[in-house]
Amino acid sequence: MYVLKTEGTDKIPDYIQIRDDSFALLTHFKSDSMRKSLQKFGITSNLDEIILTIKKLEYGKLQKI
Repeated sequence: MYVLKTEGTDKIPDYIQIRDDSFALLTHFKSDSMRKSLQKFGITSNLDEIILTIKKLEYGKLQKI
């Protein structure tokens, strides 16, 4: 899986995208609700590590998780 962080604007919040190995979009959610959204998607192992990786990720950069 891959994660991508997109930068919002004044009216649109930042979003996180989770994509599969063929880069198809699996889920996307606002960056302010990462923990809840990741758990809802079924990601529970290494949750704190994944959240830390997302927070450090630059906008527009794709990162394998």
